[in-house]
Amino acid sequence: MNTLTQLAHSRKAWFILFATALFLELTALFFQHVMKLNPCVMCVYQRVAVFGLIFAGLLGMLQPKIWLVRFIAVIGWGISAIWGLKLAIELYNMQTYPSPFETCGFLPEFPHWLPLHQWFPSIFLPTGLCSEIPWSMLGLTMAQWMIFAFSLYIVALVIFIWPVLRPNSHPNSK
Repeated sequence: MNTLTQLAHSRKAWFILFATALFLELTALFFQHVMKLNPCVMCVYQRVAVFGLIFAGLLGMLQPKIWLVRFIAVIGWGISAIWGLKLAIELYNMQTYPSPFETCGFLPEFPHWLPLHQWFPSIFLPTGLCSEIPWSMLGLTMAQWMIFAFSLYIVALVIFIWPVLRPNSHPNSK
C-alpha cells in the first residue's frame, strides 16, 4: 500500500481537513467579533460551506477505515469545497465588477426548517454588504483568499479521491 493510500485511510488526513477548516471558521469569527468586520450574505454562505468541510473531516476521523464512511465524508468534502469556491468567485465578481443588477440580499435564504441566522445570529446573520471590501492582505481581498482556500481543498480532494474511495485498498476495510 502506498503512502498516499495509507494517509487517506488514517485519521491524520481527516484531522488535517477538520483542523484547517476549523481554523478558517475561527478566523472568520475573529474578523467579525474582534476586528468588527461585518459579514455579508455571501460570507455567511461561505461559512456554511466551511462548516461542511469541518463535518466532513469529523466524519472521516470517526471511522477512516470503513469505506462507506469515507465515501460520505468525501461527498461532503467535495460538495462543500465546490460550493464554497463558487460562492467565493461570485463574491469576488460582485466586489470587482459592481452592478446594480447583481447584488446580494440582506438575509440569507436558508431552508425554513433550518434558519441558521435565527438560531445562531452571531455566526450566520449577515450585517455587511457584498460590494464592500473590508480587508485585504498581500494585495488580496478576503474573497480572493477564500478562492485560494477552496481551490486548495478541491486539489487535495482530487489527489486523495482514489485512495480514499478504493474499497479494498486497506487490510481493515469493510
